[in-house]
Amino acid sequence: MALKDIVEQTVSGLGYDLVEIDRSAGGLLRITIDLPWLPPAADAVVAPEDQFVTVEDCEKVTRQLQYALEVDEVDYKRLEVSSPGIDRPLRHDQDFERFVGHMVDVTLKMPLGSAAAGQVSPTRKKFRGVLERAEPVADAAAQAELAWQIVWREEPVTKPGQKISKKRLPAPTQALGFVLSELKEARLAPIVSFKGRAQLPGQEPQVSDLN
Repeated sequence: MALKDIVEQTVSGLGYDLVEIDRSAGGLLRITIDLPWLPPAADAVVAPEDQFVTVEDCEKVTRQLQYALEVDEVDYKRLEVSSPGIDRPLRHDQDFERFVGHMVDVTLKMPLGSAAAGQVSPTRKKFRGVLERAEPVADAAAQAELAWQIVWREEPVTKPGQKISKKRLPAPTQALGFVLSELKEARLAPIVSFKGRAQLPGQEPQVSDLN
């Protein structure tokens, strides 16, 4: 059985979502998990974002993965199970639905080219903006996929101490629409706020298996 299938079956079987699998140098196998997400009910006392993966969750998944990987004779030196970081990857429509209204970084498989209409560089692939749901795509071939968009403003860079004129017009709002098959990668933008980032799951829990 493939590594991804082993890990996904084990993680989902314990009631968690598999976020990412990463094999690093030195035989490190890093698994990122999260709690399943459901749209918040109108009468919910605790919003889904207020719940996060704990050390106990990571320990439980680690023990079960150790057994599953041993049974299938997967070669690794060290196993690390943790919760998502502030740059959590977005892979499925449910991830995008969960983080609507958040700042995200997206990388396209192909540059915009002439579709940019002169507003951005035709070779540009990377964008950062606020994630929104998009209107359904008219193209019948694309209707099988949900459409999303990010919106942003290309504000000019100001130097420290530089005064901004009150008469200066705000930069125009720009939008990029896409479906998931057009993306190479999408992640939450790693923006740190001193006021905290309540919409993100906890990032601290982490359990390592030192073999």
